[in-house]
Amino acid sequence: MSKDIAIHSWPCSYYVSNEKRWVCGTLSLTPKSLRFTSSKDGENLASFRLFRISEIKKESSSFIFSSLTITEGNVKHWFSSLQPSRAVVFNVLEHFWREQLLGSGAAAGVEASESQTSKGKELIRLVSGSQKRLEDTGKVLHHQGEQFDNIMVGLNKIESDSDVADKLLSELESPPWWPFGKLPWRSQQEAKIQHEASASASASASASAKKGPGKEGVITKVPVIFSKGEDSNLKPGKLTVLVSALEISDSSSQHVHRYQRQEVDDIRVHTPFEISIKQRFIGKPDISYRLMSAKMPEVLSILEMQYKKKIEFMPDYSAFKSNPEQSPSNPETSIWNSASGFIDCIRLSEDQPGEQQAQLQVQVLQPPVSDSEAQELKQMVMKLKNLALEAETELERQDEALDIITSSVDHTTTHIDKHTRRMRKLL
Repeated sequence: MSKDIAIHSWPCSYYVSNEKRWVCGTLSLTPKSLRFTSSKDGENLASFRLFRISEIKKESSSFIFSSLTITEGNVKHWFSSLQPSRAVVFNVLEHFWREQLLGSGAAAGVEASESQTSKGKELIRLVSGSQKRLEDTGKVLHHQGEQFDNIMVGLNKIESDSDVADKLLSELESPPWWPFGKLPWRSQQEAKIQHEASASASASASASAKKGPGKEGVITKVPVIFSKGEDSNLKPGKLTVLVSALEISDSSSQHVHRYQRQEVDDIRVHTPFEISIKQRFIGKPDISYRLMSAKMPEVLSILEMQYKKKIEFMPDYSAFKSNPEQSPSNPETSIWNSASGFIDCIRLSEDQPGEQQAQLQVQVLQPPVSDSEAQELKQMVMKLKNLALEAETELERQDEALDIITSSVDHTTTHIDKHTRRMRKLL
């Protein structure tokens, strides 16, 4: 079963209280539980669900050895000799434990019903239709953006030809037989042109500065445990997925690293909860970060859309993918179901009081949208948000391109008029 597949494992020692001895083995974390297996005979000496844990602490056994204690009800489990370090294991366990508590709530331990409901199917169909429409709109915007790019290439070619014409006219206006260098009116014209060019450059720079920094769309932000490169020292932090970048920050929201979208060369998905992001360089070390999060399954659907050709699923991922229980339960799912059922109960009880209320209470127990449908709807809505933000970014880029095209056309028209007047003077 998926709950037996380990997300991460650490060599350590476990104190068997009834035998009063330490046993070497492996501590394994699964999406919903924690277990210790003896390395000698493979016996499972301790196993408990994450939502049953009441406390995780760093303590010392015999006042000397650093240990990690996990309290389940009235029983305290002692783990020592943790590798690579106690702090790393504590950070990872605390992260998944807290996310499991937030995701389980009062319904922890109760498996969600997988029965399909007509309301859930209808909502999925509606959202799917909206997503298709938005994808088609995005394709049209992309095609329009390519046309704008081609126009700008043509304008650049016109400006290049205009510079060539300007040099030729300058040679005609200042013939070799003129002993005093450039003609006086030519010097005045060049000074005026340089002044106009510097003014337009400063204006475009200020306009781009106004539009640039404040227009980044945040798609989602999730807590993570991260490490750089091959470093095993996992630290708590946050991953922010933007339309144009991936940003990693520490637990105090201090910036750690930012991958621009075009800088990401490789995203490897090791498990639904663990990924690694790499930016390659020639002649210097790559920039690589390894990220682990209980909410990573929600981020993967977005990364698959943004980095289709750069994402790679590792062999370990297939073991989780083949099991539907791979990810921790989601609080928003239960909230959705509870709220929907509560609203339906109020609406129907106002119209049908009396004996029929007993039947309505039974109907409320049947959620109008199942957990799996709500999770699928959430992923689809996240994709819609991603598409909408990308469309907004593309529209802003095209708006800037239109401004540049307008100014370039005006500039080119002015140059052509000047060249025409200069040629007439030469004639």
